[in-house]
Amino acid sequence: MDSQRTPDPVGANPVTSRTTVSGQAGAVLPSLRFDIVTLFPEIFSGYLTQSLLAKAIDKGLVEIHVHNLRDWSVDQKHHKVDDRPYGGGPGMLICVEPVIRCVEAVIAMDSRPASVVLLTPQGEQLGQQRVEKLAPLGRLILLCGRYEGFDHRVIELLNPLELSIGDFVLNGGEVAAMVVVDSTIRMIPGVLGDEQSSWDDSFSRGNRLLEFPQYTRPVEFRGLKVPEVLTSGDHGRIAQWRAEQSQMRTRERRKDLLGSQPSETD
Repeated sequence: MDSQRTPDPVGANPVTSRTTVSGQAGAVLPSLRFDIVTLFPEIFSGYLTQSLLAKAIDKGLVEIHVHNLRDWSVDQKHHKVDDRPYGGGPGMLICVEPVIRCVEAVIAMDSRPASVVLLTPQGEQLGQQRVEKLAPLGRLILLCGRYEGFDHRVIELLNPLELSIGDFVLNGGEVAAMVVVDSTIRMIPGVLGDEQSSWDDSFSRGNRLLEFPQYTRPVEFRGLKVPEVLTSGDHGRIAQWRAEQSQMRTRERRKDLLGSQPSETD
């Protein structure tokens, strides 16, 4: 499944969609639609009903539609979507025809242009700066692989953005799709209780370094005290301490990030 191309739907489909949230007269908020294509849609049942994601869906900030790839199988009896690879080898491949039929049908379900993302260990490693580029697109179709992956013609025909969440192999792309969803919705205004959270997080727009350590009550526990500066009420000192701690932590754990601090154009 190696590809020489480096497709970038961010540049191809720069779309921002906006919608009025029901129950909030005159409120106009950005929305992001995900269409997730999978062989195991039940995996997402619990995930979609929990925490910030469920609240974002309820508010109309995020739409998520899960599609069973088997519904587009050319095998009407068994709904089979995989077959043995030409040339031999272990395992099965997901066939090209049901995938293309599915994606074309899903694209037609909404008038917004869609960027196709294929989850694969051979893809670009997902990072915060990519997440920040995905969020404004308006609509993402996430293809979850299984078995030995997809017939390579899926990539040749759809030219998707291929994304990986790390140098390891999962049983399927569903968990990776959840990572994309979870990280991306944090960029949508209104999803987080405090928008500053997504600005200060590790790797984020306001802080490409690791985040500083944080503390809450009690002030002392088993001999360990909260740093005095954090309880001083001096916001200038607190900001300086946090910046120093962020630099120190990054230097100790991720020196590779020290050259990626944000600029005015980030």
